[in-house]
Amino acid sequence: MKKTLAALALGTALLSAGQAMATDYVIDKNGQHAFVNFKISHLGYSWLYGTFKDFDGSFSFDEKNPEASKVQVTMNTASVDTNHAERDKHIRSKDFLNVGKNPQATFVSTAVKSTGTDTADIAGNLTLNGVTKPVVIKAKLIGQGDDPWGGYRAGFEGSTTLNLKDFAIQKDLGPASQEVELIFSFEGVRT
Repeated sequence: MKKTLAALALGTALLSAGQAMATDYVIDKNGQHAFVNFKISHLGYSWLYGTFKDFDGSFSFDEKNPEASKVQVTMNTASVDTNHAERDKHIRSKDFLNVGKNPQATFVSTAVKSTGTDTADIAGNLTLNGVTKPVVIKAKLIGQGDDPWGGYRAGFEGSTTLNLKDFAIQKDLGPASQEVELIFSFEGVRT
């Protein structure tokens, strides 16, 4: 009788664990359905926009239990592009991203908290310019479903605001340019 109860309990636990598992996705960067962008004020007069053209990542998403979801992204910092070659060269220098010493930036989630229908706060560690700090990305599910090629996709966008000095970026561009908004927009293909 004890063996039967133990087997039943184990079976129930395994079944429950299977139902609570998140689905894994790879970010579709090859299809150009994913972006890591940023914007920062230029002297308080306009916005300067940029992107990281080379990055990779994946996420796990559990619609019934969003708190079980995870995300990780690696950006190659030398791929920064603001549509201006001299500015990009300066951003890659020691004044900003110091890509020779810090060729990658990463974000790894540590917790997901549902904040409403299709929205969540994704807490995690961002490593940028050799400094790791906790950040929170305000995220939104854009949509999910079958694609025309027999796959299944899910798409999200999210953003967080960073203080440059928190990441050892000491170049002072004036009071209006102390913070940068980092914007993630991902479509993932279920693996």
